[in-house]
Amino acid sequence: MAKEIERKFLVASDGWRERADKGTQLRQAYVVTMDDRSVRVRIHGNKWARLTIKIGKSALVRNEYEYDLPMDDASEMLTQAVGVVIEKRRYRVPHKGFVWEVDVYEGALEGLVVAEVEMKRETDLPALPDWLGPEITGDRRYSNQALATNGPVEEQA
Repeated sequence: MAKEIERKFLVASDGWRERADKGTQLRQAYVVTMDDRSVRVRIHGNKWARLTIKIGKSALVRNEYEYDLPMDDASEMLTQAVGVVIEKRRYRVPHKGFVWEVDVYEGALEGLVVAEVEMKRETDLPALPDWLGPEITGDRRYSNQALATNGPVEEQA
């Protein structure tokens, strides 16, 4: 069983762009959402698709199962989304032994930029790049599942 261990941050500046790859366009939709689990379909740049099942309530670690999907099936599943289809461009940015993924959201979530780093162990301590903003690990409002079903996060004054 695969485990997803990650930390997530808002992005405070464009400093990441100088080291980023060209990015990949992603479209994803949730076909099942519950408090402790989700089933998601994601299309990677119209080239390939994957179905992902995530189970768990931990802010840092969840069980994750992934399966390749035929493009026609994935496209049809997008039309059956719970909430909105998330559109974003994902960039990979190496930083001191870890690869950060920076998601620049488009469409209904335009303006949101989030960075996450996947770790091998919960005890890993990746060096934090200076372009990061506040940590949002565990803030469910910023999960893709919540963004798809609830829309953009309303900042509190």
